[in-house]
Amino acid sequence: MTSDDIKQLIEGLLKHMQVSVQSIELSESDGRERFSIITPDSHILIGTKGVHLSALNHLVKKMVATKENAKKGHSATTRASGEGERERTFFVDVNGYQEAAVENIKNVAKIMGDRARSFKTSVELDPMSSYERMVIHSFFQDAKDVKTESVGEGERRRVVIKYVESKESL
Repeated sequence: MTSDDIKQLIEGLLKHMQVSVQSIELSESDGRERFSIITPDSHILIGTKGVHLSALNHLVKKMVATKENAKKGHSATTRASGEGERERTFFVDVNGYQEAAVENIKNVAKIMGDRARSFKTSVELDPMSSYERMVIHSFFQDAKDVKTESVGEGERRRVVIKYVESKESL
């Protein structure tokens, strides 16, 4: 499916949901296509702590995968088995909510990373989604004095930022 096809799919879905849409803008963010919905009904699409937005992303991605598989003549089980095909990387945002949330996560990561460095200890963050954890791991991937790891299970899974004594200071 082309980007225009995905945009039309999103427009159709929102029309069925009777959500007013001013525009859907396509851009790129962190190497992924971003379909940004501009709407006065953002509260409906975002939900509490972005739960509805997460569900909307999941739904749109499943619809795109189903349409792409149907075009190629693949069944759902063929796709699930993984034939080396790369899944399309895009996400849906509403009124810049997800972009602002990522910036907030990066700010928290910076503050907590500074705290781990200052006190030379580990700092445990609140539980978060896999995407939020990935943002934090990516944020610190080049840091030499801290490392990150995910601990816990399910909805309680969180990131621990650990101070690492550098070999140069020994």
